[in-house]
Amino acid sequence: MEVDLSPKLCKKVYGGDGGSYYAWSPAELAMLKEGNIGAAKLALEKNGFAIPRYSDSAKVAYVLQGNGVAGIVLPEKEENVVALKKGDAIALPFGVVTWWYNKEDTDLVVLFLGDTSTAHKTGEFTDFFLTGSNGIFTGFSSEFVSRAWDVDDKAVKTLVGNQTAKGIVKLDGSFKMPEPKKGSREGFVYNCEEAPLDVDIKDGGKVVLLNTKNLPLVAEVGLGADLVRLDGKAMCSPGFSCDSALQVTYIVSGSGRVQVVGVDGRRVLETTVKAGHLFIVPRFFVVAKICDPDGMSWFSIITTPNPIFTHLAGRTSVWKALSPQVLEASLKVSPDDEQLFRSKRMNEEIFFPPPK
Repeated sequence: MEVDLSPKLCKKVYGGDGGSYYAWSPAELAMLKEGNIGAAKLALEKNGFAIPRYSDSAKVAYVLQGNGVAGIVLPEKEENVVALKKGDAIALPFGVVTWWYNKEDTDLVVLFLGDTSTAHKTGEFTDFFLTGSNGIFTGFSSEFVSRAWDVDDKAVKTLVGNQTAKGIVKLDGSFKMPEPKKGSREGFVYNCEEAPLDVDIKDGGKVVLLNTKNLPLVAEVGLGADLVRLDGKAMCSPGFSCDSALQVTYIVSGSGRVQVVGVDGRRVLETTVKAGHLFIVPRFFVVAKICDPDGMSWFSIITTPNPIFTHLAGRTSVWKALSPQVLEASLKVSPDDEQLFRSKRMNEEIFFPPPK
């Protein structure tokens, strides 16, 4: 596999006074096209409003920064307005219509990762806007819009033509957007920073999983996800997804080193990653990470709603399951060497603190 796995930063696609929309291009990050994955980021300034749209891809959204509100309309359902805060993960199935709004001074930044296997362009999201200069109804004739909405031509010109912005607008500070209702987050949002930890290793790291158990809607998206926070100088065990899934990783904060090994034991990636980088690990390839002194956190999606990982070091390692004789023969070592190997790391989890 000769695809470049180097991590990449996103680039601006469009924007204005209210904020900007960014995306990773499959022309620069080839694994997006190879893996049928899309990746984008929305950044809204104060009073920025991302107008209603739907997408050709199912996604998981993750709030990287700020607070705000989103409107979510599932097919044939009423609008659900939800409050958003840093650490929130939102499952967005096919056919969902969304809008996003930020009324705070701090920018609202939302990451989108998803499956593009049914998209118009492999490795890219295509949004269809309900209004604006590129809105769906700008393409219909006045007659068709008039008949569909039961309004006259004058009303058609007003309703279709007044909004001249593309995708994102800045609203007046006095404009009142709908407020979230009590219980609106339930079943739609899961905060990965406040959720119970699935893994917690002292001086090693922490993991929160997003799956069908804590957010059933991810079953409709077909993706699982996790938030990993690695302590300073700690290591994340070498491992791979054993259910033929791709792992798409966005570095939320910090920095560190990454190595990926593929077919025939060939190291296909050795690099340093930092906040804002996105990289993709191919199916069955093994990845390991060691973070810098200030630690590192990342948000990943896995292209199955309930992923299973196999680790090659630590307490849950496959090495521990193999019998001593198999290890001796496979490694071509003495019983003493096998015992030494087995005694190391075998009682530790998937994160290893720095050497003392």
